Amino acid sequence: MIRPHLPLNALRAFEASARHLSFTRAAVELCVTQAAVSHQVKSLEAQLNVTLFKRLPRGLMLTSEGETLLPVLRESFDRIAETLGRFEGGHFREVLTVGAVGTFAVGWLLPRLADFQKKHPFIDLRLSTNNNRVDVAAEGLDYAIRFGAGAWHGIEAVRLIEAPLSVLCVPEIARQLHTPEDLLQQTLLRSYRTDEWSEWFQATGLSAHAVLPRSIVFDSSLAMMEAALQGAGVALAPPLMFARQLAAGAIEQPFAIGITTGSYWLTRLQSRPETSAMAVFRGWLLQAAQMK
Repeated sequence: MIRPHLPLNALRAFEASARHLSFTRAAVELCVTQAAVSHQVKSLEAQLNVTLFKRLPRGLMLTSEGETLLPVLRESFDRIAETLGRFEGGHFREVLTVGAVGTFAVGWLLPRLADFQKKHPFIDLRLSTNNNRVDVAAEGLDYAIRFGAGAWHGIEAVRLIEAPLSVLCVPEIARQLHTPEDLLQQTLLRSYRTDEWSEWFQATGLSAHAVLPRSIVFDSSLAMMEAALQGAGVALAPPLMFARQLAAGAIEQPFAIGITTGSYWLTRLQSRPETSAMAVFRGWLLQAAQMK
């Protein structure tokens, strides 16, 4: 049984010696003498009543007990170093891990992150993107921002914003589109959600049977919009998420008609306690979403 009063220096001496398999190299790393390291390891072995190393003529070899202890100490020392490294200027830097559907991350969140960092400099945000397929538990996420109806098993969801879908294309194609019927002569770019174009055409009053004369299917709205920007066809996407491209004139929205198929939601596991960093991010995000 490991006693709680074991000296930290002895544990550090063992960990360094085990990594180098040498008391001499461990001593250089720890800035002490080789004799001091050897003494500390012997002291640790005596307190544990085990042999941690086999002393060989040209170095050390871990015993089975030493092999058991090393990874535990290495992980512990790494965690201590990481935690201490998060103190800065009298503050503790909290880590916040967020996954977001790529369209929202690139089109809405990234342009606003400078504001979050300015207001909350001691939160380290780690952002990953996805195509709206995410496993919050398996990926170890504090939050996931996703698109849908807001109902996911075991998930608490807070609605952020709606982002209606509308027709987006390059100006050259937009000049050819005078009525929705003109779209039937174009290549329609769509996501894996097969009913979106049908719903949009129905909203214009066109019958559904005339939809999708030819189309290209994408698993990501970002890839779909890149294709639209290159003139490959006409996309059905949320103008709110591509406001910069619209403002720059790279794409146009030839028709005002839009359809709502879902919203963006801030989600977390119901079993996941909310940390102070999570609460701060949620408050900032909801405030920013109100301002659009």
